[in-house]
Amino acid sequence: MINKVAIQGVIGSFHHIVSQQFFEKPVDVIECLTFDIVVDSLISKSCDAAIMALENSIAGSILPNYALIDQYDLHIVGEHYLDIQHNLMALPNQTIDAINEVYSHPMALLQCKAFFKQYPHIKLVEDKDTAEVAQRIQEQQLKGVGAIASVTAAQIFKLDVLAHSIQTIKYNETRFAIVKRINSEVSESEINKASIKFETDHKRGSLAAILNVMSDCKLNLTKIQSLPIVETPWKYAFFVDITFEKYNDFIKAKSIINIMAEGFKVLGEYKKAKP
Repeated sequence: MINKVAIQGVIGSFHHIVSQQFFEKPVDVIECLTFDIVVDSLISKSCDAAIMALENSIAGSILPNYALIDQYDLHIVGEHYLDIQHNLMALPNQTIDAINEVYSHPMALLQCKAFFKQYPHIKLVEDKDTAEVAQRIQEQQLKGVGAIASVTAAQIFKLDVLAHSIQTIKYNETRFAIVKRINSEVSESEINKASIKFETDHKRGSLAAILNVMSDCKLNLTKIQSLPIVETPWKYAFFVDITFEKYNDFIKAKSIINIMAEGFKVLGEYKKAKP
């Protein structure tokens, strides 16, 4: 039973929206300004699970979160895709021309850069979280200041939306992982996706050989991401997502890859979500 979940950001953030959509029953959230604090909350057992963004359809992978899951031996027990719609908002009774500064998460600013070319008078300022800026504008009654955040944040903090869906690319999804301390969330009969990590030596064809094992075992590789191993310069770990129809095929692949690769680890076994 999951009753309390740690999220990056405050209520109204995209992580908060995922917490409302993913779980069958309502959950309480612990608001954390950074993903490090999210992980600390999970490890200290202040919460039952955590939600961490892993990749965006426009900006790609969020590598530090992969590293956190690996470093602290956490387990991905589920995933959720969220349609990300960025909106410009401010205190009521203001126009875009009255806005001098817009604060938001660097990723949100990047995804909305083209929109603001129409308004060269607006200064874009990087901040820690989308919804937290909306909250600050309301609490401090900041006129002339805008936020880029969700419609939910605008509703919660009673701000007016000055422009809807201002992201450059309208199809904009983020994949979130539901993370726990132990891997005991999904029954084997429902598991059809896994996230693994491994390293290879510097021999020709070493990575190709492992990918061939996945293919031979009827696994479908949906993502592969390399990440530098800090302790060993110029050596990389591979983070891989795979889907399969039969759990036994994954078990067979695991046993072989564990022999062939270095540092093999299963980061999560779960039920795949629909984008």
